[in-house]
Amino acid sequence: MPTQLTVVIVNWNTGELLSRCLDSLFRSLRLRSVEVFVVDNASTDGSAAMVRERYPQVRLIENRENLGFARANNQAIRQSSGRYVLMLNPDTLVHPSGIDALVDFLESHPEAGACGAYLLNPDGSLQHSCSPAPTLGREFRRLFHLPGIRSDGYYAMEKWDQALPRRVDVILGACLLLRRQALEQVGLLDEDYFIYSEEVDLCHRLRQAGWELYWVPQGRVVHLGGQSTRQVSEAMFLRLYQAKLLYFRKNHGRVQALAYKLIIASAALIRLLLTPLALLLGDARQQASLAQAANYRRLLVKLPGW
Repeated sequence: MPTQLTVVIVNWNTGELLSRCLDSLFRSLRLRSVEVFVVDNASTDGSAAMVRERYPQVRLIENRENLGFARANNQAIRQSSGRYVLMLNPDTLVHPSGIDALVDFLESHPEAGACGAYLLNPDGSLQHSCSPAPTLGREFRRLFHLPGIRSDGYYAMEKWDQALPRRVDVILGACLLLRRQALEQVGLLDEDYFIYSEEVDLCHRLRQAGWELYWVPQGRVVHLGGQSTRQVSEAMFLRLYQAKLLYFRKNHGRVQALAYKLIIASAALIRLLLTPLALLLGDARQQASLAQAANYRRLLVKLPGW
């Protein structure tokens, strides 16, 4: 029987969460033909050994170094055979039939190249998981906290009909189901991205090739969020903007990339100039503001070389 679904989970030092994720995945699936890959990016917490011992049905790929999110996913995808490919974060918990609902949607919507789940916070509230395609205007308004744009850049999903699938530009890579036919047409994840924006770039290429992307609320998945990246949060802040800059350079040219550098630099300088006001805040907010200022100082140092 041809494999219907490939699931790829990239792990870095989130072993206990990975175990919970796999348990929820295997409990939820009703599909008969499924292959599951775990790609371990040189974890030091025993994750790989845990997978070998507890989940013999999982195909484990062990890397000797952290290859990043895009390269690790591609490793498994190249070895896989599923008609559909699910990229799933290890810090997720799949609701019963959550993934089946996504597969059913792609089965019944041949125009869709990919779809994403209704992501939930641990308390059961809606988690924003889709965004419009990045533009210089949107990034300017986001970084300067101008009206009409969420500070995280996502859609105002709380205003959507929570029962109807919705066409979107970008789907968060925490739970992204892809049609293999579409992947074969546009190519795998761009490995120039170490982490962040690789799914933004892929969604852009899918749309450019004429595929549609959908948010599907019938597929429900809890996402804890940031469990790997928070281990190295300062480095990930720099990675975030480095990846965004790469996206603009690759997809919109050097002029837009330079303009985006200027936008980032201006926003960072304004934040640094306002840092003394943090002394007027309470202790917790003061510490957060000072930590953010330190991140923006590092960003300004690195930005000219990117």
